[in-house]
Amino acid sequence: MTIDPNPSPCCHQEAGPASVQAMDRDLARELTLLRRKVSVAALLTTLVVLASLPHMLGGGHHSWLPPWFTSPWTQLLLTTPVLFWCGADFFKGAFSAFRQHSADMNTLVAAGTGIAWLTSLFTTLFHQVLIGEGLPADVYYESAAVILTLVLLGRLLEARARGQTSAAIRRLLQLQPPTARVLREGQPIEIPVSQVVVGDLVQVRPGEKIPTDGVVSEGRSWVEEAMLTGEPTAVAKAAGDSVIGASINRSGSFCFRVSRVGGDTVLAQIVELVRQAQSSRTRVQRLADQVVGWFVPVVIALAVTAFVVWFLISGNPVLAMLFLVSVLVIACPCALGLATPTSIMVASGKGAENGLIFRSAEALETAGKLRTIVLDKTGTLTRGQPEVTDFERLAGGVLPADTLLALTAALEFRSEHPLAEAIVAYARSQLKDSELPGVEGFEAVAGRGVQGSIGGQQVRVGTPRWFEELGINTATLKPLVERLELAACSVAVVVVDGRLEGCFGVADPLKPTSAAAVAALRRLGLQVVMLSGDARRSAEVVAAQVGIERVIAEVRPADKAAVVRQLQQKGEGPVAMVGDGINDAPALAQADVGIAMGTGTDVAIAASDITLISGNLAGVAAAIELSRQTMANIRQNLFFAFAYNVAGLPIAAGVLFPITGWLLNPMIAGAAMAFSSVSVLTNALRLRRYRPAPLPLASR
Repeated sequence: MTIDPNPSPCCHQEAGPASVQAMDRDLARELTLLRRKVSVAALLTTLVVLASLPHMLGGGHHSWLPPWFTSPWTQLLLTTPVLFWCGADFFKGAFSAFRQHSADMNTLVAAGTGIAWLTSLFTTLFHQVLIGEGLPADVYYESAAVILTLVLLGRLLEARARGQTSAAIRRLLQLQPPTARVLREGQPIEIPVSQVVVGDLVQVRPGEKIPTDGVVSEGRSWVEEAMLTGEPTAVAKAAGDSVIGASINRSGSFCFRVSRVGGDTVLAQIVELVRQAQSSRTRVQRLADQVVGWFVPVVIALAVTAFVVWFLISGNPVLAMLFLVSVLVIACPCALGLATPTSIMVASGKGAENGLIFRSAEALETAGKLRTIVLDKTGTLTRGQPEVTDFERLAGGVLPADTLLALTAALEFRSEHPLAEAIVAYARSQLKDSELPGVEGFEAVAGRGVQGSIGGQQVRVGTPRWFEELGINTATLKPLVERLELAACSVAVVVVDGRLEGCFGVADPLKPTSAAAVAALRRLGLQVVMLSGDARRSAEVVAAQVGIERVIAEVRPADKAAVVRQLQQKGEGPVAMVGDGINDAPALAQADVGIAMGTGTDVAIAASDITLISGNLAGVAAAIELSRQTMANIRQNLFFAFAYNVAGLPIAAGVLFPITGWLLNPMIAGAAMAFSSVSVLTNALRLRRYRPAPLPLASR
């Protein structure tokens, strides 16, 4: 199983884990700085709020506070670091947006708190002037400080959420052992994993973790791959089977030949794919950004209007400024910046934990909208490894079964046809360690079969039609051939010196999970289509066994993408293509969502949007369910991002002030804005509880 057929040649051996470690270090530095800023801001803001008690509570409630502490100059001294050190990033972001002739959420935060601070500074400097004019000399340092502190707290929660969503990946990396037991000149030595090279022979004992990817060369065992594939059941491993780094050897000892190291391993590439998905953007997120693009100027215009109207009505610039600041603060949809990314990060992490790798956020979004699922037959519904299901000696044959199998295997061993490999494997299993006889004059007849001379006997293995063409009477074969073809088997007949000696039925068995997976897709309301290059009758037999009613058969590999395109043009989309072969790659790329089996070819996986690491078709339904839950979660987040802000805008603008005298203090507006962010984060983190339905064990 591989993820990327063309790993970057410039990748260092530890590129995968190292890149994640660098990301963790950056996140740790960000968290440390944010915690420091939040702590400083919280301390100074608490003091500012205490100093503002005389203004908020009125006389008689602050006799225990010294006059110097409640002075506007003290509040200015305490508030300034909160704004211009703790909240410096907001002002930098607002200035950057201004230079690009745009406005964003930083603009609202910076404008709201900056104007509150400037208004208070003016009042502090010209306190006596305002009193002489009969105007209130109120300051709002506490509002600016509280707003910045609450917004910073929201950013800290966001950063912590990012760290939590990557926890699954970090746990996977931690599973990789630091050392490997490598056989050098026949002797085992312990070396750091970073020093293991492709081709090394590595020894693994019971209970140990497999240090890197490779192929078992000797020994047998059971290996648990749940942390990578989502399958809880250990998988049998023997010579020739692949093993994945970071999986756990439960029983038995074995040696494996290293095939991939460092950044080329399955684990490292999964980490990179998940990182890409978490940093990409969905169409919903891009739409939200566009909404912010026009929402911010509208809010600024509304705030200025509120200032002008209330100044004209009351003649009080301080009161008018209070309405302006309240509108700017409560309108800030800071939670909008968290609504989509947080859900995407959580969902990508949960997908990785369950063997579902989304290459982009857009794939995660589109999967939930799918209407049609096109399933390739070979390697997707079936195991992709033909097996002999029937072997019968024919009436009139004179050779013993062992002799017939030896002759057939000796001839087919020279062939490159997939069916030949299945016949040779079956014969060897029956003959045990017997040596195969030599073959002379071997010849492969295209589309017909193979022939050669073995021990002076002319042996042919091929299709019934070939022997009809050669003038051999095959009438007695017809009932058997019809029965095998109805069972979706390919038929290979053995003829020795012109005699019909035996018949093989070779089929590609269904994966034990296929029928249940198709049923799960249909329960989700999806139309399921099987796509196959096989003859229609054989394809329909397989489709009937798994419960698929719509079959598109006899499709050449080059035409698979055209079939997907036709379904899209007919309005049956969005369409997903599920496949595993090289010939599926164009169709995977053409589909709205390409889903590759992780047990398939590198090219197919590279062309896909979603990879099912386990090769279990049931993962398709799990991916769609996760997508639907994620998009529902994002829609809920968008509601929380706007609900408090929009509901509070009329009050902040002073609509109720003439009637009830209610005035939305900027500090209360900031609290509502912060609560919006907390609601979004809490809702997004609910996705961490996602658990897919138990996946049936995939066939290996």
